[in-house]
Amino acid sequence: MIDPIYSPEKGRYDNMKYRRCGKSGILLPEISLGLWHNFGDVNPFANSKAMAHYAFDQGITHFDLANNYGPSYGSAEETFGMIMKKSFMPYRDELFISSKAGHDMWSGPYGEWGSRKYLMSSLDQSLKRMNLDYVDIFYSHRYDPSTPLEETLQALVDIVRQGKALYVGISKYPEQAAAFAYNYLQERDVHCLLYQGRYNLLNREPENEGILRQAKANGTGFIAFSPLAQGLLTSRYLKGIPEDSRMAQGLFLKKETLTGGLLDQLRALNNLAAERGQTLAEMSLAWVLKDDMVTSVIIGASSVNQLADNLKAIENTTFTAEEIQRIEQILNG
Repeated sequence: MIDPIYSPEKGRYDNMKYRRCGKSGILLPEISLGLWHNFGDVNPFANSKAMAHYAFDQGITHFDLANNYGPSYGSAEETFGMIMKKSFMPYRDELFISSKAGHDMWSGPYGEWGSRKYLMSSLDQSLKRMNLDYVDIFYSHRYDPSTPLEETLQALVDIVRQGKALYVGISKYPEQAAAFAYNYLQERDVHCLLYQGRYNLLNREPENEGILRQAKANGTGFIAFSPLAQGLLTSRYLKGIPEDSRMAQGLFLKKETLTGGLLDQLRALNNLAAERGQTLAEMSLAWVLKDDMVTSVIIGASSVNQLADNLKAIENTTFTAEEIQRIEQILNG
């Protein structure tokens, strides 16, 4: 049943900035909302719904999901499916929704990696969970070195031709496999719309390994996940490790990650951010968006207030040559 209370802001597209996704007709918001955490069945539905509503009210049209987002596996898509049913269904054509398959999802030999059986089964399940007829983009979530790449990519081609996804993308593929994917898909008239990779001030692999340049050369957009390095590039750890933090709980960040040298770097970056009139998080997001090789950044949030703070990053994504030089000096010693 549609929620009669929710009505999106009429001026929701007034302040968000949008970027063209490679050589395509798609524009994505500079900030996209990821549902990896804080949208699972262990989280209050009211908070998840409030964040989704606020995001759309601010012009965030892109919601990034995957089959095993939660926790528990699948529950983020179920949560989003309830939001679709209750709030977003009248606005489906204004939304750009993704799902992915590649990582562990269910037991047995067909519940992960890149087989045709897994990708197609997973997408069918995702569509049911999200109350959707199709997703806007479906990704191969990781390169599978054991499955013939032709099998994985042909599954993506057929998914588009079946109308279950409008576009396809790849995530975390090494450069050689990405080159093969771009060519294979293009030869079958299914353009690779997006490459999704981890990219932030502390992780420069897409830049250093040529992934950004390769995507641009192939007319493919690049969308960055973990732009805040799972919270390291925020003010959260500037004074040490808070007891209620992910690092203290040892979930995804390990305590040994925060070395004295890294802490010094974070504090120096924070000082530069303050000079720019930004928080460390805002500057870190702005840095990822500083040039046109990045289409969008995917942020996670645990509250509406946190989401609102991160959206301030798009107010200033320009860096002077001196600021870039200082950042390089801080990171390279």
